[in-house]
Amino acid sequence: MRNAWKIYLLSIVSFLVGTSEYIISGILDKIADSLGITLAAAGQLITIFSLVYAVCTPILMALTSSWDRRRLMVYALGLFVLANLLSFVLPGYGWFVAARILMALGAGVVVVTALNLAAKISPPGKQASSIATVIMGFTASLIIGVPLGRMTAEALGWKAVFGGIALLGIIAMVVLSLALPHTKGDKPIPLLQQLALLKKPKVVMGLSITFFWLGGYSIAYTYLSPYLLTISGVGDHLLSTALLIFGIASLIGSKFGGYSTDRWGVGNTLIGGMTLHILMLILLSLVTNSFVSVLVILILWSFAAWSSGPTQQYHLATLEPESSGILLGLNQSMMQLAMAAGAGFGGIVVDQVSLASVTWIGAVGVAVAIAATLVLSYSGSNQEKERVADNPSRI
Repeated sequence: MRNAWKIYLLSIVSFLVGTSEYIISGILDKIADSLGITLAAAGQLITIFSLVYAVCTPILMALTSSWDRRRLMVYALGLFVLANLLSFVLPGYGWFVAARILMALGAGVVVVTALNLAAKISPPGKQASSIATVIMGFTASLIIGVPLGRMTAEALGWKAVFGGIALLGIIAMVVLSLALPHTKGDKPIPLLQQLALLKKPKVVMGLSITFFWLGGYSIAYTYLSPYLLTISGVGDHLLSTALLIFGIASLIGSKFGGYSTDRWGVGNTLIGGMTLHILMLILLSLVTNSFVSVLVILILWSFAAWSSGPTQQYHLATLEPESSGILLGLNQSMMQLAMAAGAGFGGIVVDQVSLASVTWIGAVGVAVAIAATLVLSYSGSNQEKERVADNPSRI
């Protein structure tokens, strides 16, 4: 494929953006100690990033819909690089918050534009695999970026992580400006037209599954590093290893989720995965001071949590097939809102209750997602029975 290397370049950019988002959970304790703030306050850095990403990305994409895609990518990446540079050089929590806001504004546009470009510059019949390659870069940030960032923070300080991302981002800007072709934007879909889908109860219920599944996950994951260090008894020298294995398990879980959905269906895969998700969160709170046991639980937790990802994407696409693109876009915003809400609520739990309780609260969130899945499945089966009753020839 002639443009294959350009697709992989977009995947690398996606990796940088994903690392900038997820890395906070991997170095949360170091940020809190360095800035003299609580773990809860440090956790709000994820809340702020995800909230700005979720709310502003659809608006910015609508405002820039007519822009040349290469120009938009370079400008958005430039904003992202500037934000990482500010994170590296400016002191204090307030300035870091401001930099995270700018970072989220650039990151959202970069990812959506990268996905759009991947589809446009790939040959016919290869669009889906090209988009999957870019998404793989984002997923790889969880597998490689977070543990690598943790190791960098231990060796050079946590600010060096953002300095390194900025440097790589500058290189990517230069290469992209030279390599990418001029590409026209798409005809915009009005934001109100996109939001009109939210008037449908099944769409709201479907998106609520995403919100509570990922929100429950985020409550615990945001505070994973300090949790493993202080509650589970994992040594600081083993934390990077644990995060790396956790990330690899997420990739395997995601692959299994797609296979399981094809073989056993959406309902069985979602409910089975989320049930295991809950069990592992509870076990994590009960097992301490045994690295092997904690590691096994982390592997199964990550596997279970991310097995729901592709299944839920497919599930939403089938709810409104004629509007699947819009609905999947709304789901991306809902995923970021869930991360923001989970990190924010988790901060309240850590501050007002205890760090040890985040796994239990996260499990409750996932349990609500299971309930929403059952309700949607039940209502869907009833509607199908009514359609068959009204039209017996369907039998």
